[in-house]
Amino acid sequence: MTTNVSSAAVLEAIAPQFTVPDVVATAEYYRDVWGFNISGYWQDPPVFGIIERDGIEIFFNKAHPNTTPRTGRVDGGYDAYLRVRGLDAWAERLRKHGAEIIDGPERRVYGQREMVVRDLNGLIVALGEPTPFGPRG
Repeated sequence: MTTNVSSAAVLEAIAPQFTVPDVVATAEYYRDVWGFNISGYWQDPPVFGIIERDGIEIFFNKAHPNTTPRTGRVDGGYDAYLRVRGLDAWAERLRKHGAEIIDGPERRVYGQREMVVRDLNGLIVALGEPTPFGPRG
């Protein structure tokens, strides 16, 4: 029997990994403000943590004291883009819990409704959902 290599190699998920000054404070922010669950911390004090919601995971590394944060993000760019359903419900939850919403929600010219949030570390996270008249709707 011949094995088709392309069908054996499957991507199942992607988890962004961010370097942050305080792993615990960051995980707790995403728990309290965004509604994620904290899956765990590693080492004491924690140098790594994982959060999860709806099957989506985000990893956090502790920055070393002399680390200069570098996102590589251009002006107007995002550190992470989350495809969501119920963007208005997300906006309501994030506002209620004190998130810094820097844009949206609004419909973009390319057919997505998006909202952009700055987290406690300055990371820029966009949430987007297709609109009925967007490229995927």
